[in-house]
Amino acid sequence: MSVLEIKNLHVNVETEQGTREILRGVDLVINEGEIHAIMGPNGSGKSTLAYTIAGHPKYQVVEGEILLDGENVLEMSVDERARAGVFLAMQYPVEIPGVTVTNFLRTAKTAIDGEAPAIRGWIKDVRESMSNLKMDSAFAERNVNEGFSGGEKKRNEILQLELLKPKFAVLDETDSGLDVDALKIVSEGVNRAHANTGLGVLLITHYTRILRYIKPDFVHVFVAGRIAEQGGAELADRLEEEGYDRYQVAESAAEAVPAEALPAE
Repeated sequence: MSVLEIKNLHVNVETEQGTREILRGVDLVINEGEIHAIMGPNGSGKSTLAYTIAGHPKYQVVEGEILLDGENVLEMSVDERARAGVFLAMQYPVEIPGVTVTNFLRTAKTAIDGEAPAIRGWIKDVRESMSNLKMDSAFAERNVNEGFSGGEKKRNEILQLELLKPKFAVLDETDSGLDVDALKIVSEGVNRAHANTGLGVLLITHYTRILRYIKPDFVHVFVAGRIAEQGGAELADRLEEEGYDRYQVAESAAEAVPAEALPAE
């Protein structure tokens, strides 16, 4: 069974105001087949966690580990992480002028598998996935995300997820900017990939609406760069009612207490 382990992860980022600590000791274990939802307010570090797992150079890991089946992900380049089975669906997918969706997908699949997929079967798989995601077949010959609407870009991310078959998928606010119909289609795609491959999913979101379609096994509340609470799917329902205020108040109060005033352990 594959497992993605995050241990005591501390991450800094350089800003105009200097070095800023974003992640402040994150511990998380995702087993193959599990769906974990991370919820939290803006600026809590959720996307930083996603991009750090994927290997974005902007984020500097100063302490901690990320292990994939015991292998140190932090020693891998971005493409090595992808080949090892880590997939990131971006919150803001980028346009790639001059590269068609067809060429992009087949090149990525070849890089991951080490050999090009058989043409006949590959074309069938692409067409079937596009049909399931309600994507017009003409999109296959368009440049990646160029001129795509927000919803079309998100469907294209899930198209990649279905065809590349990673071990673990990090979905960074895949629900943002989607109307109800697109949200259902994208969610069905994630559920289909999960059912077909048994991949582990780390789903990052602000809201519970996507969790009506993608049922998490675990929910983690992310506040000020660390996990403030975790539980089952019922925790998301409580967040819908109560919001994040009590976590933020507790975090502010903890930071306001001088270290010498804390009880000795």
